[in-house]
Amino acid sequence: MRTAELRGQRYVVVREIDNPPPPAPDEVTIRIRAVALNHIDVWSWRGMAFAKRELPLILGAEAAGEVIAVGDEVEHLFRGDVVALYGAKTCGTCAACREGRDNFCDGQSAMYGFHIDGFLRERINVPARLAVKAPKGLDVVAAAMAPITFGTVEHMLFDNARLEAGETVLVHAGGSGIGSAAIQLAKAAGATVITTVGSPEKAKKAASLGADHVINYREERFEGRVRKITGRRGVDVVFEHVGPATWEGSIVSLARGGRLVTCGSTTGVSASTNLYLLFQRQLRLIGSFGCRMSNMSSVMEKMGKGLVAPVIDTTLRLEDLDKGLARLEARDVFGKIVVTL
Repeated sequence: MRTAELRGQRYVVVREIDNPPPPAPDEVTIRIRAVALNHIDVWSWRGMAFAKRELPLILGAEAAGEVIAVGDEVEHLFRGDVVALYGAKTCGTCAACREGRDNFCDGQSAMYGFHIDGFLRERINVPARLAVKAPKGLDVVAAAMAPITFGTVEHMLFDNARLEAGETVLVHAGGSGIGSAAIQLAKAAGATVITTVGSPEKAKKAASLGADHVINYREERFEGRVRKITGRRGVDVVFEHVGPATWEGSIVSLARGGRLVTCGSTTGVSASTNLYLLFQRQLRLIGSFGCRMSNMSSVMEKMGKGLVAPVIDTTLRLEDLDKGLARLEARDVFGKIVVTL
């Protein structure tokens, strides 16, 4: 079978490797059909120093496919099922995993495509508990965006920030994969959505997804516009994943008692926080990482009902992976870049 391996910083090769053996009793064999690219793939491609892993490394952190073989002990999955794959090889036995909070498992150091071999290959064996069945009729490309693109966002907005109908949320980078998902999920929940983008073309696309107000951050300071839109009150929730470039403005954009939830820092890892605003306005800063597998099931149900839909920028072949990573790093994208196998 074919796979895409990282051999060194920004050096990716496509080659043939052996098919996996028959699945263990608690495993399933998946024929990977679609892999959605994310910034974690870019970080791996850059060779981020904090990642402890050995090269070569198979890339791909978010994927879906079809079950083609089932271990003897697996009772909830069958050949032909379309499944989305959880992005970390969690233990399944610790208290967090038993409670359905796999993103708190100690095994989170084993992230597919970053610490251990990922999903950019034609076949893989995975523990059956990490394969989440898609609802009937949902296509595999949509299912591929459940683990990170939509699952992470649902966990951020609703499990952590507790966004409710009637509240206002500021979504940064509305043209990104998770940004486009956040606009849709927040709007479907009855929230007013303000989003930032970097071009007039992206502004039009963000508005078409349901954003009530779109701010081109290259033309005006987003925090000033947010204060005007909200009558100087500020927003109830800020959906952060940009980092230092937007952090201080995000704090200023919050209403009294507002919640900032963040899952990433694509512009750096250190930012300055106005502590006076933090305590005087009784703000809450929430870190969020990954999602529960229940989030994956929930967002696939929403996709199946037509409440939200993946936004596809480009579909690529495995051989063009490095081009997709370069475009993602340059932010030359609206929605998701997907590799189909």
